[in-house]
Amino acid sequence: MHNADFSSWHSTLITIIGLVLLTLLGVGVRLLMMLTIQQRRERLNRQINERVKTLIAAYKTLGGSFTGDLSVSPLHLKDIKERNGDVPDIASLELSGSSERARRIRDAVESALSDIILLGTEEHVRLAVRAASELAQGRNVHTHDLVVALRDFIRKALDIERIPSDLELPRQGPSRPSGGSGGREKGAGSQGGGGAGGMGGGGTGGTMGGGISTDGDSDTSTSHHA
Repeated sequence: MHNADFSSWHSTLITIIGLVLLTLLGVGVRLLMMLTIQQRRERLNRQINERVKTLIAAYKTLGGSFTGDLSVSPLHLKDIKERNGDVPDIASLELSGSSERARRIRDAVESALSDIILLGTEEHVRLAVRAASELAQGRNVHTHDLVVALRDFIRKALDIERIPSDLELPRQGPSRPSGGSGGREKGAGSQGGGGAGGMGGGGTGGTMGGGISTDGDSDTSTSHHA
């Protein structure tokens, strides 16, 4: 502005063009800075939203139960069989169903712990690593402390007021799979199907072999024919 010259039309026009260019340059720099800041803020918001969403899913997995067995068993079916020895077929089927349910819970908890180690705070990571180490060492794991830490963080991140201190919440444990009895029913169906197949095979064998029979009535009918 100190060098502005309005002594003639030519110098006035040059001065105005210079001011316009300077203004456009300033506006362009400001818009570029605002755009950069906005993109960075949107990226951070997306990261925070993804982080909170993942931790909410982990919270539901680790703390979805208030009753029953609130611990996570690290045992596999072969470990249970080694402890209990040989069992009858029906007991083995029930054991397989309960073990399948425990396996699904354990797999879901391990996946949630992995997500927490990746996206959790320092406190979350410490608790998740301790739980994962206990699972790896073959010990039952309780997730209540980690669930409480996740709940406090999520409520704070979502700007929700804290839970009243005078409320005594029950202990929380891992969510039970909704289709927990599906494996047992499926196993029973498979056993029933196998039994039907065995009966059909036995009947065929009895017809073709003449002397192979698994049924008392068949033996009786054979003796009558004799």
